[in-house]
Amino acid sequence: MNDLKGKWALVLGASSGFGEACSLELARRGMNICGVHLDRKATQPNADRIVEEIHKTGSEAFFINGNAADEGVRKEVLDGLVPKMGGKPLRTVLHSLAFGTLKPFVAEKPEDQITKAQIEMTLDVMAHSLVYWVQDLCARQLLGKGSRIFAMTSAGSARNWASYGAVSAAKAALEAHCRQLSVELTPQGISANAIRAGVTDTPSFRKIPGHEEMAKLVLERNPGRRLTTTQDVAACVAALSTEGLSWMTGNVINVDGGEFIV
Repeated sequence: MNDLKGKWALVLGASSGFGEACSLELARRGMNICGVHLDRKATQPNADRIVEEIHKTGSEAFFINGNAADEGVRKEVLDGLVPKMGGKPLRTVLHSLAFGTLKPFVAEKPEDQITKAQIEMTLDVMAHSLVYWVQDLCARQLLGKGSRIFAMTSAGSARNWASYGAVSAAKAALEAHCRQLSVELTPQGISANAIRAGVTDTPSFRKIPGHEEMAKLVLERNPGRRLTTTQDVAACVAALSTEGLSWMTGNVINVDGGEFIV
C-alpha cells in the first residue's frame, strides 16, 4: 500500500458512514484527504474529529462544509484543491452522498406520496452529481492516468423496499453512470466502479422506514450472519486504489459477505 502515500483522495460525504470510514482508512494508508460534507452545528464536531484524526496520521485534510450537489460548492472545493495537487491527478474519488426522499410513489393521501421535485432532488444528489463532479474534475485536469472513481450503490438498485423507490432509481442510475464513465474514461487510464455494500448500520440506513426489520432479515440471510460494516467497504476502496488495478472498470463490486447472491 506504500504507493498511496502522499496521493490525494476526494471524498464526497466525508463526515459519516462510508465516507468517514474511507477518509480515515485512506489517511492511514498515507493519503491526503479532500472531504466535502454537509453538517449543521450539532454534527460539525464529528467532522472536526475526522479532520483531527487525519492530521494524526501525518496526512493533510482539506474539508469544506457544504452541499456537494451544489455547483457553487463544487467550484469552491476545486478552486481550493487545484493548488494542492501540483499538477498531479487525484488517485481516488469516492461519491458517497446519501440524501434523498423516502416516500411511496402512490399513497392513499396524495400529500403522503413523493413529489416530482423530491424525485428529481433524490436522483440529482445521489446519482447525477457524480457526472457533474467528474466533468469538472476532468476540465481542471484533476483526473488522469491511474485515477479511480468509486460510487456507493446498494442492493436497492435491483431490489425494492417500502418508500425506497426514488433511492432505488438513483442507485440504478448511479450504476449506469459508472458504466458510461468507464467507457469514456478508460482511454485516459481512469477507472470507474460502483461499490455495492451490503446492509450497513449507518446514519442514512437508520432513516429508512422499517430499517430494523431489514437488518433482521439480513442477519438471517447473509452467509456471514452479520451486517456489513463501513470498515469492510473502506478496506475495499483502499485496496482498489493501489497500483495495478486500473484495468478493472465498469463493475458493480459487491462488498457484502455474499448477501446479494443468496
